[in-house]
Amino acid sequence: MPEAVGAVSIDNGTILVLIALIAIPFAAFSFSRAEEAYRSIGKGALSIDDDLPVPRYMRSPELAVDPAIQAAEVRQMLEAKAGRLQRRGEKPIDVDAEATRLLEPTGPAPTPGSRQEAALRAEVRQLVLTRNERRMRKGLEPLDVETEIERQLADFIGSR
Repeated sequence: MPEAVGAVSIDNGTILVLIALIAIPFAAFSFSRAEEAYRSIGKGALSIDDDLPVPRYMRSPELAVDPAIQAAEVRQMLEAKAGRLQRRGEKPIDVDAEATRLLEPTGPAPTPGSRQEAALRAEVRQLVLTRNERRMRKGLEPLDVETEIERQLADFIGSR
């Protein structure tokens, strides 16, 4: 029996090469199937991508708040704050004076001609002018710039 073992003389290097040759197809198959798993890392119900804020142009327009409801909520929060301050032994705030201060307008109401809207209009105007240049190169009639700006703003912001 010892003669049969000696006839198959396999050294350590040969064994390592055989193991590597057997493992390569398995590794290649696993690697080819891993792309989908690799792309899903960091995704899912608990991922941070789901918590990103909604862009402004996708939000619904903010509804106007009834001033009476707003005043009642401000007064309620100020009374709660005054109660907390009093329980801590600090000087409570004057609820009426603070409510008046918080509810008074801080400045002029934003107008349609505000600086942000002017910047947006300028950007849309540049896009319309560029589009007109392309249309003229194609031999098409140019668009009316002001009408197209209004249409683009209405599409982007919502109906005006």
